[in-house]
Amino acid sequence: MRKPRIAILGATGVVGREITKITEELNVEFESIRFLSSARSAGSKITFKGKEYTVEEAVPEIFDNIDIVMASAGGSTSQKFAPEIVKRGGVIIDNSSAFRMEKDVPLVIAGVNDEDLRKHKGIIANPNCSTSQLMLVLEPLKKFDITRLIVSTYQAVSGAGLAAINELRDDTIANLEGKSFKNKCFKKPISFNVIPQIDVFCENGYTKEEMKVVNETRKILHLDEDVKISCTAARVPVFNGHSEAVDIEFGKEITPDEVRSILENAYGVKVIDNPENYEYPTTRDASGVNPVFVGRIRKNLAFNNGISLWCVADNIRIGAALNTVRICKKVIEMGLF
Repeated sequence: MRKPRIAILGATGVVGREITKITEELNVEFESIRFLSSARSAGSKITFKGKEYTVEEAVPEIFDNIDIVMASAGGSTSQKFAPEIVKRGGVIIDNSSAFRMEKDVPLVIAGVNDEDLRKHKGIIANPNCSTSQLMLVLEPLKKFDITRLIVSTYQAVSGAGLAAINELRDDTIANLEGKSFKNKCFKKPISFNVIPQIDVFCENGYTKEEMKVVNETRKILHLDEDVKISCTAARVPVFNGHSEAVDIEFGKEITPDEVRSILENAYGVKVIDNPENYEYPTTRDASGVNPVFVGRIRKNLAFNNGISLWCVADNIRIGAALNTVRICKKVIEMGLF
C-alpha cells in the first residue's frame, strides 16, 4: 500500500493547528503534506516535523493530487470543497456539522465504529465535540443494552473558537477591575457565569448543540429509536475541556464496580474514581492530553438498572483534532483511500 498525499484544510485555525500537531505526534505516514487555508491566511508559515511549510490558498485545483484531506474550516467551506475533493478521487475527513447526519456519510469515532468507514463515498464526518468524548465511554457499555440516556454538558469556551477564548479572558479581567465589558461571542456575559445555551434553539425547545448529541449518539452507536436520549448543554467559564454528567439506564443489570472495571480496560479512557480521597477528573486533568477521563461512577437512584458518571476531555483534541487524525490513520491502515 502506497503512502497517501495528505492536506490539512483550515490549517491556520485553532483546530487546524492542533491537527498539525497531532499528525506529527501520532507519526502519520504520508508521501507528501500540504497546508491549506483561505486567501487571507495563505502565505503564512507552519513548522511541521522541523520543516517550514508555506500555507496555500484552498482552490479546487489544489486537490488534484491529494488523497486525504483533514478539514476544519467551517461548514460552508466544507460544503464548497467536499464535492471537489470527491470528484478528484480524494477523501475528506470533515470536522464541521455539514455532513454528519447525511445517510450516506459515516459518522465515526476511531476505536468505536471503525467498520462504518468502509461505507464512505469520499466523505467521512467527525462528530460534535461533546458527542465524541461520550462515545468512548458508552461503546464498551453498550453490551448491557442502553435503554435511556440523559446527558448534561458543561462546555469550555474553546469550543466556540479563539475569539471566545479571548472574550472569557477579557471579560474576566474587566470584571475583576470593576470595568464594563461588551460581550460579542456569547448572548450573556461568560465570566463568572454559566450560560444554558449553545447554538440556536430548535422548535422543540432544545438547542442545536443538544440535538447533535441526541442524533449523533444514535447514529454512531446504532441505537434503536426506542432508546430515549435527552441532553442539556451549558457554556461554562473554562478555557479548555468539556465536562459531562451522564445518566444511563440499562436493560441488563450492571453494578458500578462492573462499569469501573470495563472502563479501566476501554480504549481511550482513563478512570479516576476515588472520591473519598477527592480523586475524580477535572478539566485541568484533561487539558492537553488524549484520554477521556471518567469518575464519580455510582448507582443511579432514579433508574432501575442505572449508572451515573462524570467524564471530562480536552474538547479540541478528542472532540476534534485527535479523532480526525485517528480516523486518517484508520483510513490508511484499512486501505480506504
